[in-house]
Amino acid sequence: KECATCDLVRYCSDACKQDHRSQHKEACKKRAAELHDALLFKQPESSNLGDCAICCLPMPLYSNIMLICCGKVICNGCNHAKKMSEEEASLDPSCPICQEPAPTTKDLEKFMMKRIKMNDPIAIRHEGIEQSRKGDYQSAFKNFTKAAELGNADAHYQLSLLYQNGHGVEKDKQQEVHHRELAAI
Repeated sequence: KECATCDLVRYCSDACKQDHRSQHKEACKKRAAELHDALLFKQPESSNLGDCAICCLPMPLYSNIMLICCGKVICNGCNHAKKMSEEEASLDPSCPICQEPAPTTKDLEKFMMKRIKMNDPIAIRHEGIEQSRKGDYQSAFKNFTKAAELGNADAHYQLSLLYQNGHGVEKDKQQEVHHRELAAI
């Protein structure tokens, strides 16, 4: 049996593990901290957004756009190329993925609610940001929590901000750090 925390040593039995625990304890804590740091600070192969749905390149963190009609995220380069081709051909703007006409301001909220009902974590996080801007921190907390449960890293970061500032929840340094770590991983 090997130590589940550090993977440094192997034991022949539980009794052997208990006998040597005092000798191994310090090295185990050090190795566990090293493994935790390595997990926190490793560079991802791509962002948490995945790849662009059009060009298949890793999605840049801040140079992207969410297509509200279908919920896909594309890079600004592909969005710009689509707009240029539409202007060149004098076409009405449409979604490069689903080919739906570009939504009007009225349609945006309807599309967003549709994406939220479909449990789209990006749309849920976006709704949480909107609620937070309006000062409704309880609703924002619920939306961020749901988006985080669905795997959205930015929702974890938004939760950490709520815990840091005490908006909608009690200030909690431990929860703040926990959600920041989950956002970083």
